[in-house]
Amino acid sequence: MNRYEALRRVAPEWFREDPEGIRILTDPALIRDARRQVTTARLSGRGGPFGALWARLRAALRPVPAGVVSAGRYLWHLRDPVRFPDGRLGLYDRILPPPGSSPGVVVLPLAGPEERVVLIEHYRHATRSRHWELVRGFGDPGATPLENVTRELREEIAATPSELVPLGEVHPDTGLLAHKVSLYAARVDGFGELEKGEAIHRAIAVTPAEAEEMVADGRITDGFSIAALYRARLAGLFGAGPSDGGG
Repeated sequence: MNRYEALRRVAPEWFREDPEGIRILTDPALIRDARRQVTTARLSGRGGPFGALWARLRAALRPVPAGVVSAGRYLWHLRDPVRFPDGRLGLYDRILPPPGSSPGVVVLPLAGPEERVVLIEHYRHATRSRHWELVRGFGDPGATPLENVTRELREEIAATPSELVPLGEVHPDTGLLAHKVSLYAARVDGFGELEKGEAIHRAIAVTPAEAEEMVADGRITDGFSIAALYRARLAGLFGAGPSDGGG
């Protein structure tokens, strides 16, 4: 837990407390109890009486680990010892950006005078399949949003932004991820060579209506891309904004 305690000091914002929320434990005895209870619950019901005995022994000798499970360049995996609002003790996993990192960006490229939406077909390891997406990437430590957007556009589709339009922020998965991602539209002249090393297979430029049709019929399922397209619609980049809607 030494690395975990160090993180509490370096990034206290990740350990904010709400009196009515899920409380993070700091008392060593309660942390041990939480780990043992989770271990026992995972092993209970296996192998009858012998299994129950083994569960208690395992909980005492080798409880489920807590703290910093892994720490990489882009993601930290924490397993927090917690007390739930109903008084139960347990462990709760979450994924955070590394300390000092800047928010990731999702970029909606609008190409040429017609401002066609540039979409890339990106193979994703997590799903083991291809997805139609917008340009996106993690933020570099200390980088500004403009620097992050410019880098991602250059790396993924060899484009340079002439104008940026902020579209707000989103939290991709509040049940697991602590990441906050910034959304932008970027006006570009066009696009060039794709970043093949990241398994980007091809790019297309479609009208906003065609992009929204791809969301509607399920060809676009990436949540970041759907959020950015929706925010662009609300911002009036695709025509009528939210205040102009009719019946």
